[in-house]
Amino acid sequence: MAKILLVEDNEMNRDMLSRRLQRRGFEVRLAVDGAQGVELARAEVFDAILMDMSLPVLNGWDATRALKSDPATKAVPIIALTAHAMSGDREKALEAGADDYDTKPIELPRLLDKLQALIAKKLA
Repeated sequence: MAKILLVEDNEMNRDMLSRRLQRRGFEVRLAVDGAQGVELARAEVFDAILMDMSLPVLNGWDATRALKSDPATKAVPIIALTAHAMSGDREKALEAGADDYDTKPIELPRLLDKLQALIAKKLA
């Protein structure tokens, strides 16, 4: 069972996505802001991180940079999630260190494909 860290400040999005992932066999841990996400990612071992980019305390861009610059967490795949899909956001997320990028509202089959591909690549 893959262990996912979902970093999302919107309670409705967090609840909906975590339940849908759990129903598909993922173990899901939750963080409500970027700082808490970085702290949890450093305290536990995750197979992947779903990182909202618009977060309080520490935004997703900076949280991703912090995790990718830390030797203990740099190998954990991160998928950047954003509702503000503007031109250049994908590139900005990848430059921050995200391994992939997805837009909200979440299309679960597409997100699952990305998650499974990144987890398989990490394990290979």
